[in-house]
Amino acid sequence: MTGHNHKDAIRSAKRGLASEETIAGMAETFKVLGDQTRLKIVFALSKQELCVLDIAAVVAMSESAVSHQLRLLKSLRLVRQRKEGKMVFYSLDDEHIEDLIRVASRHSEE
Repeated sequence: MTGHNHKDAIRSAKRGLASEETIAGMAETFKVLGDQTRLKIVFALSKQELCVLDIAAVVAMSESAVSHQLRLLKSLRLVRQRKEGKMVFYSLDDEHIEDLIRVASRHSEE
């Protein structure tokens, strides 16, 4: 391309990139949230803490299938668990996940 001289813009954009490790982690998070079932679970947990039975009822799946999805979400630190006696309750790991869901929801609705 003749007359293409955007070296400063390219250099600036490269400096603005996150680290390879951060990019890989973000890509994995988005890949996991790209599944509709997992996204429904995360969306439900953005509203309130729920046990596996409640989550299974919300997403119309078996407890076993929900537990599998929760293990994956937990491994990526998207959800956390809390035991109360024999019951295990799940919630979003932190407010960043809630922010991510809220922004993505707003973007999709526009």
